[in-house]
Amino acid sequence: MIQVVHGKKGSGKTKRIIDMANNAVKEQNGIVVFIDDDNRYMFDVQQPVRFVNAGEYGMSSPEMFYGFLCGMASQNFDISYVVIDAFLKLVNVAPNETEWFFQRLTELAEKNDITFVLSVSCDDSEAPDYIQKHFI
Repeated sequence: MIQVVHGKKGSGKTKRIIDMANNAVKEQNGIVVFIDDDNRYMFDVQQPVRFVNAGEYGMSSPEMFYGFLCGMASQNFDISYVVIDAFLKLVNVAPNETEWFFQRLTELAEKNDITFVLSVSCDDSEAPDYIQKHFI
């Protein structure tokens, strides 16, 4: 499953997904991962949540980030919940350039029974249908 927390910059998306990650620890049987583009929120997520600074790995496209996620899933079959902050900043593209990524992420989520929660900074009117269908 894919869920998208959306809104303009400064609308509280990060706070919301941090809360979602911290609550998921209580509800999930598997490992909860929080991915960000830097270490800014490392101490805001609870101890059991695995924090990953994806900014350290030089990703610059949706394809590279998808490969990164596949690598995580292939190395740890216990991952059940992945929260991704600043998604568009991580992949360095506009919302309308992510269709390939969302198609592949849907397949990855279904195949590995992982819930992905993405924070997407954009005006609702800018988000294509393939992103809007995941809005929560």
